[in-house]
Amino acid sequence: MRAKRIPLKFSVVVLGALIVVATAGCSSEGKGPVWTAGPNSAAPGSATPSGSSTAPPSGGSTTSGSPSAGSTATAGATAAAWKTYSDAAKKVSFDLPSDWIAQSVTPDAGSMPGALKIEVKDAKGGYLATLHTGLPSASPADCNPAAKRPYVVVSSVPIDLPHADGDSTIPPHVVFRVIQGYKFFGSYGITNLVAGSDGQACQLRNLVAGPAGKGNYYFGDMAAVHAFATDEVVAPAKSFDTLDQAAKYVDQSSEFANVQRMLLSLKVNL
Repeated sequence: MRAKRIPLKFSVVVLGALIVVATAGCSSEGKGPVWTAGPNSAAPGSATPSGSSTAPPSGGSTTSGSPSAGSTATAGATAAAWKTYSDAAKKVSFDLPSDWIAQSVTPDAGSMPGALKIEVKDAKGGYLATLHTGLPSASPADCNPAAKRPYVVVSSVPIDLPHADGDSTIPPHVVFRVIQGYKFFGSYGITNLVAGSDGQACQLRNLVAGPAGKGNYYFGDMAAVHAFATDEVVAPAKSFDTLDQAAKYVDQSSEFANVQRMLLSLKVNL
């Protein structure tokens, strides 16, 4: 399947086992096209039952993990044994595979008092995601209409998190989205922000706008993804030659199944 511009009118594309329904102005974000995965990627309770863990993540306490209520896993197999990370003050917690590492690091400059920053890595030390709370409110970066690129919501699952409501917000979701450049660049995370109108945006932000006075927060591989230039470093974002490859990553990979389950388990006490 050749890379091509995402159509803004109604279209139905079959990508292997994934049925793509793209409808302009209709998505879980409120605007833009959306891909709806097949039964295997949205079967409630389909996550592999977790086992107990004895290896604590660095920088936090653990308990034996179990799937969070309402979590949905993709067709990729999830880890058999899970544990729970929680900071000392019990402000945040989330589940992760027992051999993954969660480590508290110094929050970014300008963060609010009491902010937390936790990095998650796999068993080999490969970076997977960051949870950062206490981020100050910030206006979106300027977006020249000529710089907008088509984007697609590949996966979107609701999650119950504290958040602000507004004209440019939606209920929080765990998402995987791709934006089209010289390749298709993908990123996973949590968000309650509308990405863009008419299925186009300059960047896709993995950010939840928190309640008034509580700060914003994100949990994902990066805070925002855009259509990279050829001389930019893409990692930790994902890159795909075709939309079909992006669909298969979401629908078949164990990495995404584990990451999605981890993100869906997030609890935040602001």
